[in-house]
Amino acid sequence: MKLTRRSFIKAAGATGVIAVGATGSKPMLQALAESNGTEKAKSMQGEWRPTVCQGCTTWCAIQVYVVNGRAVKVRGNVNSKSNNADGKVCPRAHMSLQQVYDPDRIKTPMKRTNPKKGRNEDPKFVPITWDEAMNEIADRFLELRKNNEPHKFVLMRGRYTYLREILYGAFPDLIGSPNSISHSAICAEAEKFGSYFTEHNWDYRDYDLKNTRYVLLWGADPLASNRQVPQALKMWGEVMDNAKVAAVDPRLSATAAKADDWMPVIPGEDGALAVAMAHVILSEGLWYKPFVGDFVDGVNRFKQGATVDPETFSEKYTYGIVQWWNLELKNRTPEWAEERSGIPAEQIRKVARGFADAAPRAISWLAPGTAMQVRGGYAAMASHALNGLVGSTDNVGGAIRKSSIPTNGIPDLKPFMDDIAKVGNDHKKMDQRGYKEFPAMKKGKSGGGVVTNRLADGILQEDPYDVKMAIGYWNNLPFSCSGASRWEEALTKLPFFVHITTNPAEMTMFADIVLPAAQSVFERLGYIKSKAGTIAWLAMNQRVIDPVWDVRVDETEIPYMIAEKLAEKGFTNILDYFNSFKDPETGKNPANSWEFTEHVLKIMTQPVWDPAIKSNGDQFRGWQEFKKIGVWNSEPYKFRNKWDDFGTDSGKFEFYSESLKHALEKHAKKHNTDVDDIMETTKYTARGELAFVPHYEEAYRWGDESEYPYIFFEHRSRLNREARSANCEWYQEFKDVDPGDEKWGDVAKVNPVDAAKLGLKSGDNVRLTSPTGKIECTVKIWEGVRPGTIAKCYGQGHWAYGRVAANDFKKHMPRGGNNNELLPADYERLSGSTARHGGVTRIKVEKV
Repeated sequence: MKLTRRSFIKAAGATGVIAVGATGSKPMLQALAESNGTEKAKSMQGEWRPTVCQGCTTWCAIQVYVVNGRAVKVRGNVNSKSNNADGKVCPRAHMSLQQVYDPDRIKTPMKRTNPKKGRNEDPKFVPITWDEAMNEIADRFLELRKNNEPHKFVLMRGRYTYLREILYGAFPDLIGSPNSISHSAICAEAEKFGSYFTEHNWDYRDYDLKNTRYVLLWGADPLASNRQVPQALKMWGEVMDNAKVAAVDPRLSATAAKADDWMPVIPGEDGALAVAMAHVILSEGLWYKPFVGDFVDGVNRFKQGATVDPETFSEKYTYGIVQWWNLELKNRTPEWAEERSGIPAEQIRKVARGFADAAPRAISWLAPGTAMQVRGGYAAMASHALNGLVGSTDNVGGAIRKSSIPTNGIPDLKPFMDDIAKVGNDHKKMDQRGYKEFPAMKKGKSGGGVVTNRLADGILQEDPYDVKMAIGYWNNLPFSCSGASRWEEALTKLPFFVHITTNPAEMTMFADIVLPAAQSVFERLGYIKSKAGTIAWLAMNQRVIDPVWDVRVDETEIPYMIAEKLAEKGFTNILDYFNSFKDPETGKNPANSWEFTEHVLKIMTQPVWDPAIKSNGDQFRGWQEFKKIGVWNSEPYKFRNKWDDFGTDSGKFEFYSESLKHALEKHAKKHNTDVDDIMETTKYTARGELAFVPHYEEAYRWGDESEYPYIFFEHRSRLNREARSANCEWYQEFKDVDPGDEKWGDVAKVNPVDAAKLGLKSGDNVRLTSPTGKIECTVKIWEGVRPGTIAKCYGQGHWAYGRVAANDFKKHMPRGGNNNELLPADYERLSGSTARHGGVTRIKVEKV
């Protein structure tokens, strides 16, 4: 039977599986409520089973209540010692119930029968068996290897568990491809740039909310999005009681609405505020001297416009404070910043003073809104450097470094790599990382990072070569990447593409083979490592219910099954390697893909569950106890353990970054040029030594103001499970929990002043047009957005994914508009990050 769009939906509706939603859940929930205290209640009693929520990057340890084999509710894992110890979780975890029982999920492997690809092309999928799917995929791999072209295979990874080391790591290596391309650069790399080149921390930063006295938020909305959402929801009342809060955000976010100071900055001008606050702190002598140091004679020489002799200042745990002042800060007054940021000078002074007065229990909270801009790397450095000025980095009430979580790697795969694989892995990567224009300097290495969104251009340009085969999993790049149309063109160009997914996403519509993935919360095995506050944890994804459909675990089962088919056809290396994964308890080799998954999980997590191994946290009696509890907790974080050596080139917290200087010079040398040329190539204006300190860069925008008069910026929803919740009725029904938004709608938020000029009222349909694309949505007149800007939440605009996410899934008609069809494909090139924030584009607004 051929599955057209119409028959696909018809089949989904006739499955007999009840969707946990606005109507399908009522019989079960009503029965549970009415049966309380009765014999019927006893028969319906279930058990709490541990697993993980991956609705955001906090990755909470949770528990699922299972009754008669069915998941009916979730809570935080009460064995957690961090943000879920009281059994509370944020709304994202609850929506996972609707995801697992979504009737629009992919139910069986499918094959494309329409050779034409494109948004308006019906794939005409037909169901096939897993064996048929594996057979065709294996043949494609063997053809590449036969032609000595294994490098022309690309593995595109989205969200993940740490079992990614199989599909994302070992599998492409053993095939012979260097092209394991992660999603990281559309997520957070620019903010990591800021903390790495000041204090050698390429990671998410977490914060000690319990003990802080001031929280300065840079485009962050901790009550709704980014890191630590459950921790913030749990603690924010206490934060408001004990600390001051200032929110730098052009939108009145949920957090800004409760702040002591809302600073509705002109998008992209955050850096001006950060360096002006640093100017105030230094010129008024407010820096934290036990961490930074002081002038030798105790006389403050940081005076406006004055150059300071470095010999007059004795630093303690920092490096380059005087150079930073001389190169950047001496003339960055609040009055100067007011002209650029739109924030009154007196408010800048007030916030800077309040922040410094709270030292060292003060948090400068860096988030993507400030960092993920074309010139956002230095804004990220500047905002994070404020933690250094007040001595809050790695300190009580301030910024927390990552705690150690003991795990094992996977066995050495080199003995299983043949010459074809070795040669293939020596080719350049398809995302163009390390090119002159894309330093992508993760941890200081040219090309050490990823440039996720550039992969589309690499495929289209065949630079560095053409791609003949790709697999994507847990991702939806034509929806989640800016310049989205490029991805549709790139996927159309691919000769053979396999998508491993739970739902029929936009990316799925370009696939030749579709494989149904196990849902991450309820149906798979895996593990994650995370942290919040002073506790880090390792938690297990577990199969808490029988799979709803004929699914497999993407990161382990599917590569094992491909390896089995390759072995049948004569290429045994990958299967030989996978079968070398012995169960740490029994010493047995895996007999099938599920046993292989279990062995990988047990091997990698052995340091936390094996009683013979001493860990820096919970001790278990063995594997079974760890499985039952589901989470390992670290000992509380020990502050100031990095102060004696931050790991930077100087060993100190760097205001003048020797680490960045070294990295830029190495990248320049690699391309036979100098740092000034690299700065120009990467769209930065700094020249000379200014490139080595946190500094202000004017916002880079697409579009001329005369034609595109409004600055467009986006934000995230409290209900957004990373764009995977739009097919949930709860997401749509409660969308108005996001300030300014409307349930079941997609609104462009317009300030009343601008609405009057445009002759608009709430509910009007409008077309938003940028230099690179256009979308349609409705208007919401709202005072909570800065005049001259248009704000819109990311997450709506799906033309696929299911009957709830799309306005008309059969006709590929979107519900509202996808912001990424407006946003241009641009980058913060030093980190490789996509530039999606900071008002990267201007738009015009037309009533339709």
